[in-house]
Amino acid sequence: MKLSSTKASVFIGAISLMASSSIQANTDLSHHSKIMFDDFSYKTLTEAQKNGWVPRTQVGHPGIKNATWWSEGISFHPDQSDANNTVMRLTSKTDGSPENTRHTQICHQRKYLEGTYAARLYFNDEPDFGPDGDGIVETFYTISPLEAPMDKNYSEMDFEYLANGGWGEKENVLFSTSWETFQLEPWTKVNAFDTYVKSLQGWNTVVLQVFDNEIKYYINGHLFSQHGSDVYPEVAMSVNFNLWFIPEQIVASTEMRQYHQEIDWVYFNADQNLSHKEVVNEVARLRKSNVKQQDNVPHWQPKLDSYCGL
Repeated sequence: MKLSSTKASVFIGAISLMASSSIQANTDLSHHSKIMFDDFSYKTLTEAQKNGWVPRTQVGHPGIKNATWWSEGISFHPDQSDANNTVMRLTSKTDGSPENTRHTQICHQRKYLEGTYAARLYFNDEPDFGPDGDGIVETFYTISPLEAPMDKNYSEMDFEYLANGGWGEKENVLFSTSWETFQLEPWTKVNAFDTYVKSLQGWNTVVLQVFDNEIKYYINGHLFSQHGSDVYPEVAMSVNFNLWFIPEQIVASTEMRQYHQEIDWVYFNADQNLSHKEVVNEVARLRKSNVKQQDNVPHWQPKLDSYCGL
């Protein structure tokens, strides 16, 4: 059928309007999702605390027993590769003794359960100074309080990078661990884990998809771990980053040594199961729109205390 020029223009206009409406609908879907995003464009920890971040100060597990959890180890700096970008840095140090060990941890409010979690992380394989070889754990994870030993209503999902190996692995290794429960004394655990044995020195993007009784862990777009309903989270969790030393893997030296990891951004979407590429595109969209921080994830009802410890 041949259309007149007038009818053709109307037809093309209608098609364009439909396409535009479709694009707008997709954009609106993203806007209306329950999202937490933080670009960590802060100058001080106090600024970050105003947006719900809590530094840990409570002494306790994990790490070297009786070590200090050090809020001073949380700082903000220009990105090494882009001076126009700001990153959050976690710095931890030890001379092997509890009194001179400083672990570092920062947490966001306890209101997260199912959804897509993601972060861009800078892992370091070597210390900033001092002897190398300590068991060091560089992380992004979610966790709930353990109300009692072996409590079944417990939730935890971990990305843990061991720059010097550990936990049975001799090389650089990324652990994915999903927890049903545990107790500290005597140490008893119920979890599922996988390993990705490779040096991850430098920037990496991790994505965690938690939907329909399935947990999927991705590193730089590669699916390396899947866990099921037996370790699926049951209660609301906080979002965390920490940097700590494995007590069973401390080198025999009293010389001070220091490590750091950095976080470029963190992202959570409660409603959409997003791929690595979709997360990266969404973060790019937020940054292009000059969104430094966004949080419309509702508090759990009743509202849960924000905590940063175990």
